[in-house]
Amino acid sequence: MTQGCEPMTNEIDRARPAEPRGRGFAADVLDGLSRPEKRLSCLYFYDAVGCDLFDEITRLPDYYPTRVETDILASHGEEMLDGASEEAALFEFGSGSSRKTEILLERAPLLSLYAPIDVCASALDNARARLAARFPHLRVSPIAADFSRPVALPRDLAEDLAGRRRIGFFPGSTIGNFAPEEARGLLLAMRLLLGPGGRLIVGVDLKKEPSRLIAAYNDARGVTAAFNLNLLARINRELGGGFDLSGFGHQAIYDERAGRVEMRLVSRRRQTATIAGRDFAFSRGEAIHTEDCYKYAVDEFRAAASGAGWLPGRVWTDAEALFSVHELTAPLQ
Repeated sequence: MTQGCEPMTNEIDRARPAEPRGRGFAADVLDGLSRPEKRLSCLYFYDAVGCDLFDEITRLPDYYPTRVETDILASHGEEMLDGASEEAALFEFGSGSSRKTEILLERAPLLSLYAPIDVCASALDNARARLAARFPHLRVSPIAADFSRPVALPRDLAEDLAGRRRIGFFPGSTIGNFAPEEARGLLLAMRLLLGPGGRLIVGVDLKKEPSRLIAAYNDARGVTAAFNLNLLARINRELGGGFDLSGFGHQAIYDERAGRVEMRLVSRRRQTATIAGRDFAFSRGEAIHTEDCYKYAVDEFRAAASGAGWLPGRVWTDAEALFSVHELTAPLQ
């Protein structure tokens, strides 16, 4: 999930790809609330307020993914990019501010080309300026695109990539925001972009005690609740919606069978909200589904990657086995 351009200066770990092209916020909201089981896409969590709230979430003691993945990258980044010579190119999918990428770039001094892919032009421009100052030898070639769809490379970049080994970077456990079949399709698309012999370094949140997961998505301070409810507040602000935020409560559950955390907004009473001239009725206890976050065992993710044509390689985890970073390699043929 990831939205507004300015807020992308924050590190968004639960990010999804860009807002769908050709539909827009209003159309998606009306469609989602018209379904028998109401849904709002987490693609729209990240307006300016949402990004600030999520930035606060990443600093909470119970929200481990950002902190733990950063530690793994700092400890093993050199191994992850071993063989990244001057002729290699590093792609990042959903790069945002490129903050985590700096950890890898520090450990790959010979790398000469970095191609961040993100929908937000201003985030790409900001990252390019910052990285150019810090790594003057590095060519930064941003690609303004939605990485969840086929990415067309600019002609000059495509020419420069000839003969280069391609390495992909996909941090933050963003892969967990895709249903398994969607994740498989995304991994396949990444393999095609990186080409034969290409490598992908991907962050994956691990299955663990449900209580640990729920604490990460339902903190005692209520920051995640405010983050979830801000989706309704955004509808009110941008679409003239009539949601009474006090009439909804945040809920996070772990579906152990599906292996995913589900976030919802639950109606506290019978009520009606009007959006763009349409009335939407809610019964007491009725939920609006706002997010899925799939978790994997190490072997489960390796199998999923194999199903998308990747050869699973090394895996790096923390001492508590909370989070993992996987190395995948595309076959030469």
